[in-house]
Amino acid sequence: MFSVEWDSKEGWSRPKIGPLKPLQIHPAAKCLHYSIEIFEGMKAYKGVDEKIRLFRPEMNLNRLYKSAVRSTLPTFDKQELLKCIKQLVSLEKDWIPKSTSASLYIRPTFIGTEPTLGVSTSNKALLFVLTSPTGPYFPTGFKPVTLLADPKFVRAFPGGVGNFKCGSNYGPTVYVNIEANKKGCQQVLWLFDKEEYLTEAGTMNIFLVIKNQNDEIELITPPLNGTILEGVTRQSILDLGLQDPNIKVSEREISMKETLELLEKGRLLEAFGSGTACVVCPIEAILYKDKKHNIPTMSNGAPFMTKFAEKLNQIHYGFIDHEWAPIVN
Repeated sequence: MFSVEWDSKEGWSRPKIGPLKPLQIHPAAKCLHYSIEIFEGMKAYKGVDEKIRLFRPEMNLNRLYKSAVRSTLPTFDKQELLKCIKQLVSLEKDWIPKSTSASLYIRPTFIGTEPTLGVSTSNKALLFVLTSPTGPYFPTGFKPVTLLADPKFVRAFPGGVGNFKCGSNYGPTVYVNIEANKKGCQQVLWLFDKEEYLTEAGTMNIFLVIKNQNDEIELITPPLNGTILEGVTRQSILDLGLQDPNIKVSEREISMKETLELLEKGRLLEAFGSGTACVVCPIEAILYKDKKHNIPTMSNGAPFMTKFAEKLNQIHYGFIDHEWAPIVN
């Protein structure tokens, strides 16, 4: 694991890479009481050419930096941290599975460690990075999920921290996901405002593929309005969509009402989530007000979602050289 300490008097200490071990932390550490804690999720891939690649790591570090500022944790040199992560990945290269469906998961974590009780900035902090091999998210092919859409549960709100990767955004969602499981759903479709706008699906960004009123194929995802995480995979799918002249790409609000109207008219073709863990995840149904609404994502063959997944896989595993996938020496 990689680790580096910080305190307000001495600044950053010398970074270290050493064996994975338990943390020694004071029970009054601010991260334990006031959730002064942020993290990231990245992956390293072993390509078909045996080279190790990251995927758009600068986006993860930009997001970690923004999350640090919002959490009053110390700022850092993003390029220096990237060098440290690359060094760690290089040392851990034998743990990266040789498979085009597996990878090495990388978890940068940043916590406030000052041992004082009181809601205030932490004068001590610890930044560390864990790695772990991870297998395929869908070992037997895409497995679509059903989402529970219940407007009484809210993930984030304007002016909050929904667009930052804070641990405090995730813990409170576990209860809601258990409620979804009780109703036969695997994830939660987070709605917001009286218009019941779609925001995220579980811990994923959400996309809809529709045939709009002009009979164009339109790829829709909610806009980055402060309540939605700036997903790296989300942005990558948007960038790939913009390169396709047959797809109209829209970042706009879409309500539950509009979603159901599109479905009723046969204009909702696909729905899927995106994220580092799954890359893409098909959505087959939404349970809303105790009624299950089936979405033809897989019955249509999910050609758009599949195309994005295949292109990202080609980039991850070096089937094609791409600026998004820097090689780790």
